[in-house]
Amino acid sequence: MSDTGSRTHEPARGVVVAHGALADGLVSAVRQIAGVTPEALFGVPNRGLGREELCERTEKALSGARNLVFTDLPGGSCHLAAMIVTRELPEVPVITGVNLPMLLDFVFNRALGFEELVPRLVEKGRMAITGNRPMPC
Repeated sequence: MSDTGSRTHEPARGVVVAHGALADGLVSAVRQIAGVTPEALFGVPNRGLGREELCERTEKALSGARNLVFTDLPGGSCHLAAMIVTRELPEVPVITGVNLPMLLDFVFNRALGFEELVPRLVEKGRMAITGNRPMPC
């Protein structure tokens, strides 16, 4: 079955894999702001874990039929672990460069199909990055 359009799907579960306390901090903030449960968003913190242990924890966090993995740093250990784990799970998208606006949009729109949801979240994350000073020419 195709995952297209604005059809309603089983709500996806987000798994945030990030360095230090970032995963837990982002998940905590989303839960506080949006009132979601652990079934909607779960954190996997990397506090000095080796690759195997981080992969194991990431894989264990992927429960249910629909998961989406968010990581913090492209090419970092969290991103690499997510890519290793999802290599055998092509139905699980990975989004890198996670931020709070992206996760908030996710929890309110997690029943969208991934073909619509993933580009939406990437754009939401990009739009949230701004500065208060003009850039020099």
